[in-house]
Amino acid sequence: MQKSPVSKPIVVKSADLPICCPPLHDAIWNAHPRVYLPIEDNPEHRAICPYCGAIYQMQ
Repeated sequence: MQKSPVSKPIVVKSADLPICCPPLHDAIWNAHPRVYLPIEDNPEHRAICPYCGAIYQMQ
């Protein structure tokens, strides 16, 4: 699967945890296998989807 560049990070809040890609409410919910991203374990509170390259940033 080819990764497409994402122009800016998707901002999420702690209430949104756990973060999964693609998000359940997204129109492309079946674009690739759902992956849960351990954003809270990263010191920068940032996670990148290994399938599509989407960047998630916790606020």
